[in-house]
Amino acid sequence: MRVVIAEDSTLLREGLTRLLAEAGFDVVAAVEDAPTLMAAVDEHRPDAAIVDIRMPPTHTDEGLRAAVSLRKLYPETGVLVLSQYVRVSYAAELLDAGADGVGYLLKDRVSDLVEFAAAIRRVGSGGSAFDPEVVSRLLVRRRDDSDGRLTERERAVLSLMAEGRTNQAIAQRLFIAERTVEKHCTSIFTKLNLSASPHDHRRVLAVLRYLNA
Repeated sequence: MRVVIAEDSTLLREGLTRLLAEAGFDVVAAVEDAPTLMAAVDEHRPDAAIVDIRMPPTHTDEGLRAAVSLRKLYPETGVLVLSQYVRVSYAAELLDAGADGVGYLLKDRVSDLVEFAAAIRRVGSGGSAFDPEVVSRLLVRRRDDSDGRLTERERAVLSLMAEGRTNQAIAQRLFIAERTVEKHCTSIFTKLNLSASPHDHRRVLAVLRYLNA
């Protein structure tokens, strides 16, 4: 899988490049600012772009702005943003264009190379990868809504869906049978009025509708 890295810290950028190369990724470019990132993606058309939210010149949200632009201009490239902290508004903005090929991870997760590599592959393959803390904050925000349609267990299943987990992985995480997960998924789709269609991905739509309605 071909990736571009955008990180202004030289030490972290070089470290990510080395780690991802060892994990089997083809790092086609490693850059330090948003304009260079845009140019690198335009040139290489990678499977995924790994983007730090804070980059020069102001070190506020240049990376996020670039990530949002990448999603619009190069939808075939997955975008995984990295941040030191959770900001719900950033996650919501990334989700505005859909949950396909997008992720938001805290930088702490980079230390777990297996999980980090799996997240990159999911995003680069068109899936989603949201940090558990990000999902938790989004769900807390949604709990303030009045509908209260989903049970606590269904919320837990939906939370793991948003992380990009399969039914089997959800079952293992929640210590329940995979068949039970399937029943919860069916209930979620019903409560969110998501009927089966060959043109729609109901798991993605469920996450979008509930977290970013």
